[in-house]
Amino acid sequence: MPEVVPIQKISSISDEIKNIEKRIMQRAFEIFQNNGVLGRDLENWMQAEQELVWKPALELSERNGEFQLEAAVSGVDAKDIEVEVTSEDIILKADIQHDHKGHKGTVHLCEFRPGKMFRSIHLPKRIDSDKVKAEFRNGLLRLTAPIAEEARARKIKPEAA
Repeated sequence: MPEVVPIQKISSISDEIKNIEKRIMQRAFEIFQNNGVLGRDLENWMQAEQELVWKPALELSERNGEFQLEAAVSGVDAKDIEVEVTSEDIILKADIQHDHKGHKGTVHLCEFRPGKMFRSIHLPKRIDSDKVKAEFRNGLLRLTAPIAEEARARKIKPEAA
């Protein structure tokens, strides 16, 4: 049985994005300070972004008057996922925790990293944010977002004059 993920309505995503960019910028500067090599700004930024933000794979499709978004978020509990929506955007967030406390034995390889999952999806058409639904099953988050009536294409027949 899929778990229902609550949807939060927000008015703007710009503050959220600014906060993440600020954290990435600070980490990129730390990387620069540690290696001291000029001209590697983009590489430092990409490394910082990879260290701090996990972007899950997505698929966005449209059919029958609604968008369907699928996000591969395996290893994340449904209770830790936050979904925020506006009429034009969907934000997926989660804090990823991973440690070896209480682990018996020796860990020889671990590619899991704690950090933040963050994905912002700007939709090609406006949605009815009050009617967005999200379900989580087997590591796949599925959202259904009805396209707002005013954004749907209509056929109009010309009248003869």
